[in-house]
Amino acid sequence: MKSNRLGHTDVEVTRLGFGGGPLGGLFAPLDDETAAATLAAAWDGGIRYYDTSPHYGIGHSERRIGEFLRGRPRDSFTLSTKVGRLLVPQDADGNLDPAGFHVPATHRRVRDFTRDGIRRGVEDSLERMGLDRIDVLYLHDAEEFFDDALRDGYPALAELRSEGIVGAIGAGMYDTAMLTTLVKEADVDVVMQSGRYTLLDHSALDTFLPACEERGVSVIAASIFNSGLLAVPRPDETAYFDYEAVTPDILARANKIADVCEAHGVTLPQAAMAFPLRHPAVAGIAVGMRSAEEARRNVESFAMEVPAGVWTDLRAAGLIL
Repeated sequence: MKSNRLGHTDVEVTRLGFGGGPLGGLFAPLDDETAAATLAAAWDGGIRYYDTSPHYGIGHSERRIGEFLRGRPRDSFTLSTKVGRLLVPQDADGNLDPAGFHVPATHRRVRDFTRDGIRRGVEDSLERMGLDRIDVLYLHDAEEFFDDALRDGYPALAELRSEGIVGAIGAGMYDTAMLTTLVKEADVDVVMQSGRYTLLDHSALDTFLPACEERGVSVIAASIFNSGLLAVPRPDETAYFDYEAVTPDILARANKIADVCEAHGVTLPQAAMAFPLRHPAVAGIAVGMRSAEEARRNVESFAMEVPAGVWTDLRAAGLIL
């Protein structure tokens, strides 16, 4: 699988990356055996970029990914995780994690973008994963704490990069306006942007992607299926778009895109995976996976060469910019 370099660093990622959210039990329970099989299938398919976070299942995703990667040569993969939430032990009292992950609520999240909080977060993540270093470190979901993240969080990441503890730094967020500010005002290498450069949402083209291209900042496109709507060849009214029930107009648009794809012998998910990588600033995509079958299907879809005529026809129909 082809790789791209992040910004001006020596860190490389495969163009298809493994999103670790589902391994934390997002929306449904997931056992260790299934998680290990999912990771193995992704590895066998050529994926060498793995993204996780303490937030994903209050540490379960980091632990599972770490257990898998410890059995591989350290220079053979790229690992990213995130900071901004510290995990504080608590009595689960029989409760599940209230953040939507199906794991016991053994910890609570404390938001912390201070220098000390970020350095502690890195130490905690390395301990959970059992690995010696992190290749890419992101400020995570800093929308409500953006001033703190820019003032305190970014310098802490830059310090870790200068010390060689991490190889590349940036942020993982939804808000493209805030990410644009970060790209323009800080010396970041890469940003993970969720859901705003997809077949159905092009808002990242307004200011964010041009700023990244101008500054030489790489982009990892996440949530490229917009919460699952684009993950099936023919979505229906039960689908979700950006974590909410899909509206009739969005559903109709998705199926019009599917019509064009099918006319060229490709599927909606195949086009959804290929679309973000057409922009020069996008170095890769991160796709969440929760089973070996899903991992194999994603690798197969990603390998499909989408004909240029798909983009020509979608643009002519006013379905993409």
